[in-house]
Amino acid sequence: MKRFTAEQLRTFATVVEEKTFEEAAPVLRVSASAISQRIKAMEEACGQILLRRSNPVEPTEPGRAVLRLAKQIELLTLESERELTGGDQARRLAIASNSDSLATWLLDALASIPRHERLYCEVHREDERHSSALLRSGGVMGALTVDPQPVQGCSVELLGSTRYFIAASPDFVNHFFPAFFKSPSLLTEDQLREAPVIQFERKDIMLDDMVQLLAESHGLRPQTQAPRVYIPSSTQYYRAVSLGMGWGAVPDLQAEGALASGELVRLVDRPIDIPIYWQRWTIDSPALQTLTEAIRATARQRLRQ
Repeated sequence: MKRFTAEQLRTFATVVEEKTFEEAAPVLRVSASAISQRIKAMEEACGQILLRRSNPVEPTEPGRAVLRLAKQIELLTLESERELTGGDQARRLAIASNSDSLATWLLDALASIPRHERLYCEVHREDERHSSALLRSGGVMGALTVDPQPVQGCSVELLGSTRYFIAASPDFVNHFFPAFFKSPSLLTEDQLREAPVIQFERKDIMLDDMVQLLAESHGLRPQTQAPRVYIPSSTQYYRAVSLGMGWGAVPDLQAEGALASGELVRLVDRPIDIPIYWQRWTIDSPALQTLTEAIRATARQRLRQ
């Protein structure tokens, strides 16, 4: 097959980023029709459909490989220009992060990167069990994930663990588990069935672990039909638990003070430790290495080792 040109790769990446041909047109300073012709030429050159013409457009499986190639070439070209000219061109890296890391320690890592590096991050929020999919798609260059298996073309390292405690507000406990403060062993299955639980989002499979741990810690059967409250924000999830809207699993990085003061009550003594891995493209990029070192150093200070 014929090799893609730099213009074609940039066009492809821009279309995916902007979601439609029409939105990509002013960015590339060409017409939507010209963009369509470039994409069609790429598909004819490789003999495969690279882009689904949906709204928004989506790369196909072969298209994801092309997107990764386009992003890598763009970054490496910019890095080479900086090295050859001694310039200080700004560099942008797209990464994926789970909501709790973003709310508790990731911003500290990004803020620690020296300003003279002119390194700017586009952070995609994604559940830690699903963020590696963004690496596979070429949408991001690095990701915080619970998956220890490296995506093809990526390296992986363990950063540490985020510790969670199953907790609720005192007034919530008094209302739904009235005998809990006298004796946690008096918790019943009926009470668990009636007590609302806060879920981060519908694909938050950590909820199943929470429900099972809470029940089994008290010698009960898990109650999967309990009412659920959906709060898709780490900061607001924690606030919802604090306000007594339901019980949930809160990171100790957020809740340590409240648990110590009694503003929140542990419903289970045993914590849930979730390992966090950093996966990144295995390309020789000073920008990606600088970002990795900042994430690694901050994780060493904030996560459980």
